[in-house]
Amino acid sequence: MKKILFLILLSVVSLLSYDATIDIVKKADKLPAIVVQDATGADFANQKIDKKTFKLLIGDLKVSTNFIVDDNYTTSTYDGDFDTNIQNSNGLDLVLRYKLEDRDNALIGRVKLIDAKNGSLLTEKTYEISDMKRYPFFAHRVVADVSKYVGGSSVDWMDNLVIFAKSTGKMNSDIVVSDYTLTYQKTVISGGLNIFPKWADDSRNSFYYTSFGGRIPVLYKVDLISGQKHKIISCNGMLICSDVSKDGRRLLLTMAPDDQPDVYLYDLNTKKKERLTKYSGIDVSGHFIDNETRFAFVSDRLGYPNIFAKGLNINSPVEQMIYQGRNNTSFSSYDNYIVFSRREDDSEFGKNSFNLYLISTKTEYIRQLTATGKNYFPRFANHGETILFIKNYKWQSALGIIRLYSNKSFLFPLKVGKIQSIDW
Repeated sequence: MKKILFLILLSVVSLLSYDATIDIVKKADKLPAIVVQDATGADFANQKIDKKTFKLLIGDLKVSTNFIVDDNYTTSTYDGDFDTNIQNSNGLDLVLRYKLEDRDNALIGRVKLIDAKNGSLLTEKTYEISDMKRYPFFAHRVVADVSKYVGGSSVDWMDNLVIFAKSTGKMNSDIVVSDYTLTYQKTVISGGLNIFPKWADDSRNSFYYTSFGGRIPVLYKVDLISGQKHKIISCNGMLICSDVSKDGRRLLLTMAPDDQPDVYLYDLNTKKKERLTKYSGIDVSGHFIDNETRFAFVSDRLGYPNIFAKGLNINSPVEQMIYQGRNNTSFSSYDNYIVFSRREDDSEFGKNSFNLYLISTKTEYIRQLTATGKNYFPRFANHGETILFIKNYKWQSALGIIRLYSNKSFLFPLKVGKIQSIDW
């Protein structure tokens, strides 16, 4: 039992592109300067949501790294006038104006993008968020659309739900869905030890997670819309879903039926599992790579955790993927790039720190992405320009965002509890 608990803790950590050197430079020579104007007015019932929406829009514009953002809180009527439409004297290029309305607990947001130099209307759109509690996604969708309009790098990922396991006490953790800023949060699984959530597909309407609430761990699939929960498989010792194929039919599982962790391929249609690794040590955290013809995984076959890859067959040869560092514990891949977490020398980076590094599999290039604290569970966005990760620093847990093209990072602290694992 002690070995299984050790393996679970290890998995919490271990589960925790243009050219090959990925030199990050902004595509635009000059970023447009933008100001946000609140045109909501006093008739909107929830003024607190209005003020939070303004802050979210400012924050999202900064995180997009597509704009120079004016921080000042400014107001206008929705139609505006000469003083609020023409901002040329302030050195601004764009005016983003919004007006919030409520309708049967739904949030209606009207938005204008205005040329600040001549006051002309560039584009206008109305957004509807069906549940007022999900108001952060109004800001996220607006900034994603405005970024597209100006030809900036995509931030469509802002509209994605994040799912994570949050510790709530000894041997207890909840599964929570949220926006990337953690402003919106909804607990979807509670009671007992519930860990390692993994989205079932790109729609993010269902997910897998492992429950350790009974005698043996059980993998469940949950439908967020209906709330229904279905048992997928159970196994003695250890059971974690680390990746799902693009068609949603196959799962990569870490299982330890005989106190020996290995990576398995599970077919949801046939209900059959196939063992992919067979090693006397630890093989965990499989992720599909190379158009799902192979998978990468974490193993201690060098005497310390490192990242390897092999074909989807137990007899396929094993290839070492990372040659830097001696304690590489979690990773994510996108095309020819791998981002991984590495435990550092205590004397160099402080006691027991883990930093993120980015490498190209086609060159010897390596780039350090973080410098302090414990940084785990890196996850590429679907376009490869953004990385989500967990940061633990001085007793605080946060979601981190790294924007690769602009070489900037942002942190969003969790106020209660500690994040254990995430998926995006």
